[in-house]
Amino acid sequence: MALQIIRNNIINVEADAIVNTANPKVAVGRGVDLAIYEAAGREMLLAARAEIGEMTPGQAAYTPAFDLRAKYIIHTVGPAWRGGGFGERETVAACYRNSLWLAKQLDCESIAFPLIATGTYGFPKDEALRIAIAEISGFLLENEMEVMLVVYDKESFQVSGKLFSDIKMLIDDSEVEEIVASEAGRRRNLFRRERRNEAPAEHHAKRRGYRSFEAGSAITGSDGDFESEKALHEARADKISTFYDAEVLMSEMDMDVEMAPQKAFPSEQDSLDERLMHLDKTFQEYLFMLIDRKGLSDPDVYKKANIDRKHFSKIRSNVDYQPSKKTALALALALELNLDETNDLLLRAGLALSPSIMFDKIIRHCIQTKNYNIYDINCILFNYDQPTLGA
Repeated sequence: MALQIIRNNIINVEADAIVNTANPKVAVGRGVDLAIYEAAGREMLLAARAEIGEMTPGQAAYTPAFDLRAKYIIHTVGPAWRGGGFGERETVAACYRNSLWLAKQLDCESIAFPLIATGTYGFPKDEALRIAIAEISGFLLENEMEVMLVVYDKESFQVSGKLFSDIKMLIDDSEVEEIVASEAGRRRNLFRRERRNEAPAEHHAKRRGYRSFEAGSAITGSDGDFESEKALHEARADKISTFYDAEVLMSEMDMDVEMAPQKAFPSEQDSLDERLMHLDKTFQEYLFMLIDRKGLSDPDVYKKANIDRKHFSKIRSNVDYQPSKKTALALALALELNLDETNDLLLRAGLALSPSIMFDKIIRHCIQTKNYNIYDINCILFNYDQPTLGA
């Protein structure tokens, strides 16, 4: 299945197994441990815990869940943070790994974790999150299970590292729109250079507000008159053009997508039926063409996309499948598409990335920087109260 990050109190979560950061001794601890004992039934749970006996850091064992909305409580003992030089990171990783394998042995289809050892044990929250994501994602590459990482409040969820810093700067930067506009302008210029020789200069001269300079000549105004400017432009071998017509800009931005060769577009005189015969591949058809082209298997894709197998089977079986934006982007990231390829895939579902939506900005930045790890991206999205991908 998939990994979800949710904000809740773990005692309110419904899952086959609830993970408890347990006291190593047969005693009720503090934090998550105390909350779970109180919700499950202190006396019943303490008696069941006594049958396990004393536990060592990294170990996992289970009891019935009693009054919780679960079948089992998986107890695991995290380490007290002592600076990181005493195997604390390895112990936290073992807590997640052993709990997941125990849940599999119990035939659990779902499991909910807290951020282990980040409460009274003082384990750094950003490191705990990184370890949790690594262990859970590694497990899900080979196994099917719904895994929930439950965060009690925003203060208990911390993300660090270059990706977060870059995103924070992107979100906070008041000039980001100018950067996006500049990049769009650069792409349009590249596009026009490829098309420049396809139409006569007289055609371009009639464009409103268009100026085109070339070695020894210029087109000025909108009437197509040519004036000599050899002294100013004799060193210029390439044409440099600027469109000020907003409609022209927008139409060429729409064309700035890497597309496969298309059939000739029908003329204006063609009937609707004739036009409909020229439809290109649907989202579903194009998606599986990309998967085949990249030599990937279905599990390769849906696991990297954080999508469960049943959902992916639904996509494969329905040529007219229309994805949500979250699902479409998750699949684009799983295929490691560049920005143009991602836009192409989205367009086939009637979707697009907007420069004015925070969610879209974050995804765009991750694609441009070639960060395709959906779990890292979901942490960033969650931190900014944005919907997460997949799942």
